[in-house]
Amino acid sequence: MRQPSLIARRVAVASVSLVVAAGAAACGPEDNDAKSSGGGDSQAKKGGTLSVLNSNPQSDFDPARLYTSGGGNVPSLVFRTLTTRNRENGAAGSEVVPDLATDTGRPSKNATVWTYTLKKGLKFEDGSPITSADIKYGIERSFAAELSGGAPYLRDWLIGGADYQGPYKDKKGLDSIETPDDLTIVFHLNKPEGEFPYLATQTQFTPVPKAKDTGTKYEQHPVSSGPYKVVKNENDGERLLLERNTHWSASTDAERKAYPDKIDVRSGLDSSVINQRLSSSQGPDAAAVTTDTNLGPAELAKVTGDKELASRVGTGHFGYTNYIAFNPKVKPFDNPKVRQAISYAIDRSSVVNAAGGSSLAEPATTYLPNQKSFGYTPYDHFPAGASGNAAKAKELLKEAGYKNGLSVTLTHSNSKDFETSPEIATAIQDALKKAGITVKLQGLESNDYSDKTQSVKTEPGFFLAHWGADWPSGGPFLAPIFDGRQIVKDGANFNTGLLNDKSVNDGIDAINKLTDLDEAAKRWGALDKKIGEQALTVPLFHPVYKRLYGKDVKNIVISDWTGVLDISQVAVK
Repeated sequence: MRQPSLIARRVAVASVSLVVAAGAAACGPEDNDAKSSGGGDSQAKKGGTLSVLNSNPQSDFDPARLYTSGGGNVPSLVFRTLTTRNRENGAAGSEVVPDLATDTGRPSKNATVWTYTLKKGLKFEDGSPITSADIKYGIERSFAAELSGGAPYLRDWLIGGADYQGPYKDKKGLDSIETPDDLTIVFHLNKPEGEFPYLATQTQFTPVPKAKDTGTKYEQHPVSSGPYKVVKNENDGERLLLERNTHWSASTDAERKAYPDKIDVRSGLDSSVINQRLSSSQGPDAAAVTTDTNLGPAELAKVTGDKELASRVGTGHFGYTNYIAFNPKVKPFDNPKVRQAISYAIDRSSVVNAAGGSSLAEPATTYLPNQKSFGYTPYDHFPAGASGNAAKAKELLKEAGYKNGLSVTLTHSNSKDFETSPEIATAIQDALKKAGITVKLQGLESNDYSDKTQSVKTEPGFFLAHWGADWPSGGPFLAPIFDGRQIVKDGANFNTGLLNDKSVNDGIDAINKLTDLDEAAKRWGALDKKIGEQALTVPLFHPVYKRLYGKDVKNIVISDWTGVLDISQVAVK
């Protein structure tokens, strides 16, 4: 998953990532048991129609073009993949599990070759069998320029992927994907990747029958491998109507419950309207959920005071960090003591309040999110306490040659997102003033902000940033931000500190070779702690997602992977 400016158009997930950002995924409910809050399995029955009320349309509904983690939320009702996320509450939901495959993959000794065997009896919506060739073709078409938008990893990881143009231009296909028989598929990678099972949850691993591929029109009626099929797609995903795929078999799918008979997705709605309709729960809205709209501070205050409404709030955490970024190529941030001084001066209490309060944001001192799957290792190299340590900050500024303080410019977005927006910037401005640092605020419109902060040529010295994980691991969190080989000089660059440290790069390579994901997580945590000593970022907070659901919605599951209600689990009757 990328930063929200990219996630929003890829996932609205998602899932996420995606993508996506506005509502992707992670830690399970903090203040209630998710299943019991929705009635639990004992009240889950088949039948009825689930309504989904969203702000953002489910555009580009083609498995090649979607950027989702774990298969996404709405997409995973139609698209099955080799592996998927475990559909369980809390930490158990951060695990990767088999989907179309019999296991999560069998690696070679050096993790450069991954082999999968498909389950027997898998079928498309027309009753035809799903084969390994269908998965190979589905992956290959994601390389076509006209179907771009999905996760970039396959292009980077597969041998020959960097130059492959997709099956419309190169009918020979990718030699690095082998299908020795209908149930076996083998991937040959150009470097060790122990986290390949996580990647295999992306929708690019969805089987696509070559004979039914209609190119850019495929999104209108993609051939289902999941429990639901698309019967209507209006205005590029603004209205999606899904009905049961009668050829889907629960005996081959341990993850999706598929309780409702129909899923009716309606988008393009104002967030306040969505929350009002979910709150009132009248008519069809009683059996409604949202996959992309959170409660804001004012709405949450109202909900908290209503016992019945409060019982219909799902709470989760996405693997996501909001932080201050420094460009050490720009003075005075080339001086580590200046960066350390700012780290000490930060008042995280005021920042959390600016982000909507402690119900919607949790203070952060580590770059990695505070979840086991990421390898979370507690550290606080520059302890500022709850309200900042101005005295220590002044001491460091004096050592840096700024005994009379200094003036800096903080770049932020004008978007009202409670993340990189004026409220957060002002809280930082006030805190740094106590340490003798005068902060001038430079607010930019969303596109200008992204263009400026994601370009090596224009990146400011001091700005607000954020990052979300493509899957619940430290790898897609640390590598894009701190691997020097991922610095992009003529495109979107996310290595904000422009760090190119051989020991860090080598550490990333060493962890990528591990296929023991628990051991890898520990190593990611240790690497995070090591990088943190350089004060290239100031972690501020991790967001908390709170979303209403209708009064007739049962069996609420919120995992540490998605952080939001999993619609593959809910019942409405």
